[in-house]
Amino acid sequence: MKAIVILAIVIFALVVVGWLGLQARPRPFPAFPQQPPGLETVSLPDGLPAPVARFTRQVYGEDVPAIESAVITGRGTLRVGGITFPARFRFTHDAGKGYRHYIEATWFGLPLMKVSEHYLDGKSRLELPFGVSEGPKVDQGANLALWAESMWLPSIWITDPQVEWEPIDESTALLAVPFGEETERFVARFDPETGMLRLLESMRYRDGADEAKILWLNTAVQWGTVNGKTVPTVATVTWLDEGTPWAVFNVEDVVYNVDVQEYIRAKGP
Repeated sequence: MKAIVILAIVIFALVVVGWLGLQARPRPFPAFPQQPPGLETVSLPDGLPAPVARFTRQVYGEDVPAIESAVITGRGTLRVGGITFPARFRFTHDAGKGYRHYIEATWFGLPLMKVSEHYLDGKSRLELPFGVSEGPKVDQGANLALWAESMWLPSIWITDPQVEWEPIDESTALLAVPFGEETERFVARFDPETGMLRLLESMRYRDGADEAKILWLNTAVQWGTVNGKTVPTVATVTWLDEGTPWAVFNVEDVVYNVDVQEYIRAKGP
């Protein structure tokens, strides 16, 4: 009986320690070291669907910046194997062309798992602690991620000639983006009161083994100002069949038009 009691106490202590480790936020990554240049602008074009024009004016006014690159840094949470870990992240974008993701899931603020992913030259490679994912279906998902994450640099949806908008109603529009020789589409839903983007919906393969696509939801939970830029300060990513977000991103630093040509092909934060 005494041995059972001791075992129960040890198990309880391990559970408590494990839980406490998941409550500790990691320190943020250092700010990206390059100073951003000034941004050139273009005039807001005519002919955009009503909710898209309203949203763009809310963010930029009549002059839309030409964004060529972005580095987005912050902290949040990442659900892996049913466990939600604190996390810190840095996303590097060659706007409309490719990206690199670096994410650390942490325990007591220390890196426990590292996620390194890139989508470059039309090909994706996702490196996880338990394996590597590549292939055409992974590329499809990565391309959708490229354009969904452009909610942190939404002027690319206006300035890139490959992007097309189609009207639906006063608070909804279709966003068409390139994928090689093909086209992928998002349903973009805007808040009818504020005019801000609220949700991007698309059909995406979850991994390279999936037979069918799954509805993938990118939600701009909260908009705010970071480094003088209006961006989603809180965003979530959800697979419809899971019902709740598997990732929450709290953005703390955004820089535009810095030189990322080498950095986007590097490793680590």
